[in-house]
Amino acid sequence: MNPDNLLNNLHVEHPRLMLKNDRFSELKKLSETDTTLQSYVTKSIKEADKALTKPLLEHKIPDGLRLLGTSRDCMARVYALGLAWRWTGEQKYADNLLENILAVCNFPDWNPRHFLDTAEMSHAVGVAYDWLYPVLSETDRVTIQNGLIQHGLEPGLKAYAGTESYGWWVKCDHNWNQVCNAGLIVGALAIAETHPQYAQQIIPQAVESLPRALKMYGPDGAWAEGPGYWGYATRYTMFGFAALDTALGTDFDLLKIEGMSQAGLSPIYTTGPTGMYLAYADCGERPHHSPMASMFWLASVFNDPFVADAEHRLIAKTDRVSPQHVVWYVPQPNSEIAHPSLDKRFRGPVELALFRSAWNDVNALWVGIKAGYNEANHSHLDLGNFELDALGVRWARDLGSDNYNMPGYFGDQRWEYYRLISKSHNIPTLNGQEQDPSGTATLTQFDTTGTFPHAQIDLTKGYLNQTKSIVRGTALINNRRAVLVQDEFELSEKTNIAWGITTDANIEIAGTTATLTQDGQTLKAHILSPTGATFTVESAEQGPPEKTNEGVKRLMIHLPDQLNQARISVLFSPQWPEGDNITKTEVIPLSKW
Repeated sequence: MNPDNLLNNLHVEHPRLMLKNDRFSELKKLSETDTTLQSYVTKSIKEADKALTKPLLEHKIPDGLRLLGTSRDCMARVYALGLAWRWTGEQKYADNLLENILAVCNFPDWNPRHFLDTAEMSHAVGVAYDWLYPVLSETDRVTIQNGLIQHGLEPGLKAYAGTESYGWWVKCDHNWNQVCNAGLIVGALAIAETHPQYAQQIIPQAVESLPRALKMYGPDGAWAEGPGYWGYATRYTMFGFAALDTALGTDFDLLKIEGMSQAGLSPIYTTGPTGMYLAYADCGERPHHSPMASMFWLASVFNDPFVADAEHRLIAKTDRVSPQHVVWYVPQPNSEIAHPSLDKRFRGPVELALFRSAWNDVNALWVGIKAGYNEANHSHLDLGNFELDALGVRWARDLGSDNYNMPGYFGDQRWEYYRLISKSHNIPTLNGQEQDPSGTATLTQFDTTGTFPHAQIDLTKGYLNQTKSIVRGTALINNRRAVLVQDEFELSEKTNIAWGITTDANIEIAGTTATLTQDGQTLKAHILSPTGATFTVESAEQGPPEKTNEGVKRLMIHLPDQLNQARISVLFSPQWPEGDNITKTEVIPLSKW
């Protein structure tokens, strides 16, 4: 693109970012008849009222590294207070927001060494400047412009130029890319009519950088860093694209990148009936799918009523909504939305297979399994990991991430921490070793036809130099009322195999059967193969500084001194109240699935 022509179509008037006056007028009119929108606005204004009682934002780096908490607090206040002022016209909201924006513009810096902080603050200050523009004095405008330039845009230009070490994110392929590029795009467009040189320099470089990360949605919309970072990355993708669209009328064809149009399906499918995600990578503990305004944005730009309907249902269920849901509001479809298939395969750098017995049933059976590669940003050593929901309970779980500030968490001590290594996940280990940190796994089968929906993952390259071959199969059986997990090994030497799952349930062992009870429900696990194997129970608890995992258990199978070939086949049978709970099924070699 030609920087000289970049701003030819700039919407010169303010507000130009996210919510222009014509769209705002549409929302106001719609709210006269749309009671759902009315309720979202009411809750957003209540959030603004809470913001009025908070102390002034301060430059705080509590962990010695991140200003991010302050940046995110600022962003939340901008949307809450800014929307409340625009909706009600009450000056108290604008006054409070301006006071906080002037405060952050007078910070000594926005902590560019951890550039997420700088980018999020640039976004927040840019939107505040744009929305408050009509009531800003000339002195206030200059103060905010100078703060944005000095603390945000100038450090951003140094990042693109590669003259500062904190600019590494320009060439990365994960969430930092979207957050940093989008934050700078928003900040540059906010002051583009008075300081065009920043938009002319930043936007071309951001548009060049963004595809490195956006391609990671391809081809089906999932995200290698896990569902938690899907939310973060997609939120800032929304901010950046929406700013380009409202200010310039173009997204430079970035929305055409493969996978973007399918991205809204990812958090829906990776959420089990319990409301918890398939928690691969650095996902939080017991991570629940919470409402995200980016779902409305995706539903709008890709005309996807299923995604819009799913977000409305989630808001109704959780009673949580943000001011951004008002900004990107999409009415709930009037007619019943046909659900897509029960099962979904997400291809890409990290591959997922998801199966369920029903939609919109908290007691439904659901299983998710992960393939891909262990070098993905925020990845754990968890190739082949699965999680299982049934009867409203998460029976097989992932412990989630640990404290990012522990020594070497993102460095040379990463694979010393229990929650990140193979031994804490629902996968086999061989001779006590972890998976290869550079290992990969491929989803080789995904078949949802007939009465045996299943997936297979070739895990061999995830256990490099540990075995000749290891393949995991996962299937829903008995009319989607039970789950079969089967692992087959070709061994290159005498091998001790440890097979396990992590669970919060109470466990009683009776030989080849383990009875798991939790929240008044029961699931039975049956060893179908090998003959003579039995279950044992171990503790997943750890000592500080790691999270302690209090009360968490490991249901284990140990097979010592295995030679040549081995197979572990386990049937998970939820004890449905209506009966028909199977205890066995034929063990069929994976090659014949």
